[in-house]
Amino acid sequence: MNIAIVGLGVIGGSLAKAFAQYTDHTIIGLNRTKSVAQKALADGAIHEIGSLETLKKADVVFMCTYPKHIISFVEENAKYFKENCIVTDVCGIKSEICPALTEICTKNGLRFVGSHPMAGKEQFTYEASEAELFKGASYIIVPCSGGDEAVDTIKELALSIGFGMIRMTTPAEHDRMIAFTSQLPHVLACAYVKSPSCPDHVGFSAGSYKDVSRVASINENLWTDLFLNNKEPLSLELQILIDNLTEFNNAIKSDDNEKLREMLKEARLVKQGLGE
Repeated sequence: MNIAIVGLGVIGGSLAKAFAQYTDHTIIGLNRTKSVAQKALADGAIHEIGSLETLKKADVVFMCTYPKHIISFVEENAKYFKENCIVTDVCGIKSEICPALTEICTKNGLRFVGSHPMAGKEQFTYEASEAELFKGASYIIVPCSGGDEAVDTIKELALSIGFGMIRMTTPAEHDRMIAFTSQLPHVLACAYVKSPSCPDHVGFSAGSYKDVSRVASINENLWTDLFLNNKEPLSLELQILIDNLTEFNNAIKSDDNEKLREMLKEARLVKQGLGE
C-alpha cells in the first residue's frame, strides 16, 4: 500500500521508520517544516516527500499532528484524499476527534478509524524517532464508522511494526482510561518538579525521583490541548488523587501510625494484585 504520514514528529517519524524497515509499503511523508521531511527522506524513513496532491494516491493516511490541527487539515483538504482511503490518527484524546472526523470522512467518501499508539518519549521531534519505539506496546483502536475492513487493515499495520497488543474501545472509555494512565502522571510529574527542593536533588536522588519526574519533560503546547480537551475525566482523576494525598498528609501530620500503615498496605496489595 501507499501510506501517507502527516506530521513527522517522534510518533509520525517512528511510524515512518518502522513501516520502512519492517514492511514493503511505500511511505509518503508530509511535514510543515520541509527540512524535516528532507531528513526523513535521507534517512530512508520515507520514500517520497509528499504534498496535498500526493495524498491522492495514499491508501492509508496517518494524521500525526496536534489534535486541533487534525480536524482542520482533513476538513480543508478532504478533496485531495483518495476515494475510500482509510484515515486514522494517533491522538491521545478521542471524544472530540472521533465524531468530527467520522462526519468529515463520511461526507467525503473516506473511512475513519481512530487509533492511539501507547508509546512515546519525552522528546517530541523527528530526531527522537526510532523504528523500535513500538515493540511490544499496546495499540488502541476506536472503530468509529470505518468498517471492519478498515479496522482490520489498521490492526495488521500495527502488528506488522511490532505492537504486541490491540485494544478495541469507545471514545468515552478511551478518554476515561487515558486520563488515568497517561494524563494524570504527566500532571503529577509537573507538580512534583515545581517543589523548591527540586533544583537541589542532585546527589540525593535515585530511581524514585527519576520515575516520578521523567515525564515532566513535556511538550507544553501539545499537552495543554490534551488536558483541556479531556478536562472532565482528567479533573475527576485529579480530585481522586488530591483526596488520597490529603488522606496521607492528614495521617502523617497527626502521627496516625495505624492509618498510615493501612493505607500503605492497601496500595501495596493493589499493585501486587495486578501482577506488575
